Amino acid sequence: MMRRFKLSFAVMATVLVASLSAGPAFAVSCRTSTSFDRWLDEFRREAAGAGVSQRALAAAAPQMVYDQRIVNIDRGQRVFNQTFIEFSNRMVAAYRIQKGGQLIQQYGSVFGRANQQFGVPAAVITAFWGLESDFGANSGKEKSLVALTSLAYDCRRAEMFRGQLLSALQLIDHGDLRPEEMIGSWAGEIGQTQMMPTEYNKWAVDYDGDGHRNLIRSVPDVIGSTANYIESLGWRRGEPWLTNVRVPANLAWDQADLTIQHPRSQWAGWGVTLPDGRPLQADELPASLVLPMGRFGPAFLAYENFQVYLKWNQSLIYSLTAAYYATRLAGAAPMHKGNGTPVALSYEQAKELQQLLRRYGYTGEIDGKLGLSTRTAVKAAQMKLGFPADSWPTVELLARMHGGG
Repeated sequence: MMRRFKLSFAVMATVLVASLSAGPAFAVSCRTSTSFDRWLDEFRREAAGAGVSQRALAAAAPQMVYDQRIVNIDRGQRVFNQTFIEFSNRMVAAYRIQKGGQLIQQYGSVFGRANQQFGVPAAVITAFWGLESDFGANSGKEKSLVALTSLAYDCRRAEMFRGQLLSALQLIDHGDLRPEEMIGSWAGEIGQTQMMPTEYNKWAVDYDGDGHRNLIRSVPDVIGSTANYIESLGWRRGEPWLTNVRVPANLAWDQADLTIQHPRSQWAGWGVTLPDGRPLQADELPASLVLPMGRFGPAFLAYENFQVYLKWNQSLIYSLTAAYYATRLAGAAPMHKGNGTPVALSYEQAKELQQLLRRYGYTGEIDGKLGLSTRTAVKAAQMKLGFPADSWPTVELLARMHGGG
């Protein structure tokens, strides 16, 4: 699975960033030894050698400066732990559903063109548009070239950002953007669906016919470019992406896993229904059952197209929220939230759990985030200890593991 380079999203940042410290939040083993001026001279020569014109380099020069504040933000990220219901309730707010529907109508011909050309429905494009920037209202406030230059000079991810900075200069050279209008997130994402410069260079399209690809000000360019990028991630034309379902109490919970697929007819045979009790379409379309908060929380059938969401952002909570938002824009009812009230572990409990999960194959960071790798290890522990294997950690599981389980 290709991992999208994105580090953060403009709207997500306002929700998830708990604090941006004045200094690094963790030790960084690398050290930048070259002076900034010397590094910048070397980079300019490299960019010129890659075909960037002296005109573009001169235009960008006032913003190719080092800002320690940007590096501090990068090193000091901390995020809240939020459950799927908490995050989706906040992000799929009524105004986003209403505004998204209005924009789908307003730009109906553009969405129709994008769907015909790339096979991506308006609801899918619009959901990303709404989550990433509130439809352009919150695309970030940082000067992109300053951010990219600072992060390219910093030792932590120098090579990644060096390539992004070069791509940003190419956007200027091609006439797509001017340096002064390149305003976005602290990590260098640009535009209303927050593309990194390399993505912008590769997938942006001129959909309004003005000879430029402007994802900051041109809504048609935003719609067409986002559709083009989604198609590149493997979108399957005409197929669904997510269905909210109701699950029976006696389901084989170990089958609820993104790595396991069964035909919809099989899920129907096991008693999975639509939220209102109507039967599923009993066909051979493969689907995985996803339980973001365990067997008592909301349940979804995820189809092949859901993998595109995970390529856009590997966070299961973000991906499910974006996919669910798209179903709402496409006419689905509010989600059935399950048959209980799942209790989430605290941040400290989640870190304890991850440490204990080492014995069940967990090799990730001890960061308190219940991502896909943590959930996989939780499932392994549940199966070993005789708990329902729904991948949702509970205080009972944690207590058993503390007791030597």
